[in-house]
Amino acid sequence: MTDLGSKNAAAAWKRIEGLPDTALADLFAQDAGRVERLSGRIGWGEGEDVAGIRFDWSKTHLTEEMLDAFEDLAEASDFDAKRAALLAGDAINVTEGRAAEHTAQRGLGSEASVEEAQALLARMQMLVEAIREGALGDVNHLIHIGIGGSALGPALAIDALTRDLAFVDCHVVSNIDGVALEQAFAACDPKTTLIAVASKTFTTIETITNAESALRWLRENGVDDPHGRVVALTANPEGAVEWGVDETRVLPFMESVGGRYSLWSSIGFPVALAAGWDDFAAMLEGAAAVDAHFRDAQGRDNLCLRAAFADQYYARARGCQTRAVFAYDERLALFPSYLQQLEMESNGKRVTSEGEPVDGPTAPITWGGVGTDAQHAVFQLLHQGTHLVPVDFIASIAPGDALDPAHHAILLTNCFAQGAALMAGGNMSADGKDPAREFPGNRPSATILCDDLDAATLGALIAFHEHRTFANAVLMGINPFDQFGVELGKKMAKDIEGGAADFDASTKALLEAAGLSE
Repeated sequence: MTDLGSKNAAAAWKRIEGLPDTALADLFAQDAGRVERLSGRIGWGEGEDVAGIRFDWSKTHLTEEMLDAFEDLAEASDFDAKRAALLAGDAINVTEGRAAEHTAQRGLGSEASVEEAQALLARMQMLVEAIREGALGDVNHLIHIGIGGSALGPALAIDALTRDLAFVDCHVVSNIDGVALEQAFAACDPKTTLIAVASKTFTTIETITNAESALRWLRENGVDDPHGRVVALTANPEGAVEWGVDETRVLPFMESVGGRYSLWSSIGFPVALAAGWDDFAAMLEGAAAVDAHFRDAQGRDNLCLRAAFADQYYARARGCQTRAVFAYDERLALFPSYLQQLEMESNGKRVTSEGEPVDGPTAPITWGGVGTDAQHAVFQLLHQGTHLVPVDFIASIAPGDALDPAHHAILLTNCFAQGAALMAGGNMSADGKDPAREFPGNRPSATILCDDLDAATLGALIAFHEHRTFANAVLMGINPFDQFGVELGKKMAKDIEGGAADFDASTKALLEAAGLSE
């Protein structure tokens, strides 16, 4: 950021921090048009197929004055230029000198990158259709082995989209803990199981160790050519071939697609195989609708940027260290875990893109759960605890079940009531005076309400949060596309394995107690 940009950003923050802290109830009382102004919709489809998502930030403390100041902050942070650079495929990842081209997988990027992405996806589609037509024999099970973005995205999408029907029984394994892999083995017939090995570099120790154990399991259970049952998903196809995978079953993806943004590439192979290519294509289409909105909408009208305005206000001006996400839909049970990596690995940084110390808090801790379960577990703290926690509620108007409609009606009324209660507060005692039954209220929440939770909507939800994460990074001046913070612990683990490191007394004692030291 230029010196002028830094000065303007500081001035914008000074304005934001100097604005009055008006209670939410008063903001509603003062402005009859608040809901309309602070709600927006992103849609897709035509005619009877029109669908979309409604976003409502009216129960946050955002005001017109605050939005004006945040728009000035976005201008001072050069948001428009950085957004354009991201979508053009420029080297926006400055510390590693490369682009971040996940939107190219969905059709938005440089012409060459979009063409390459489409060609690689066409290759994946051909393999998926060949497998479903029996080219590799009977396939009843898939064990997908990856870690981080190579596992979290597929696990989320498979769980969300294949509860009614799946072409294959799919198990996503990420943990190096052998219990996870043994659990998958116990559920699968080795004679009809494929192994997908997902690793950008094809060197990730957890993934390769699990993959080698999976090959051993196949061999020990009568599969003569275990490598013939492997599909590799990687940006290093040569490494996969060297490891033993036939090149016809290697599905490459572009080096410029980061791991936690890779669901849209060949890392989505298990989703396409389990849910079907049509659903995978619909995910891409839903995400593309959000991409178009993110590209075209300006200032506060850009709903991804507006979400970042709220995030920044609560993290910096109000000192909120966490942000909670509660999906009132069982199919989104894994969504908070997915967001944890997306947001905390992207924006959990301590220096700016220029390598200077960040002058305020960066990413809050993302956490959450599923409603209504969470209401009976953690909402006590949200309503009456001493922490101020901004909350996102996510729900679908259309139910995901065919049971009595009362189920879904109760689910939705609980979702909406929790947001209303967080804002309004009150006292539940008979005389209205018992402090133990006092709810202070004035606690913020946003609601993301989907028309339905289908493949396109899931794609749109994920893309929305990708762009929200990027917008937050721009406002903080950091690079969201590297993740060096995971490296030090991995290096020390290798040092322990090689016996080459000298550790602190506590670590030495733990190694000795576990029988891992000489």
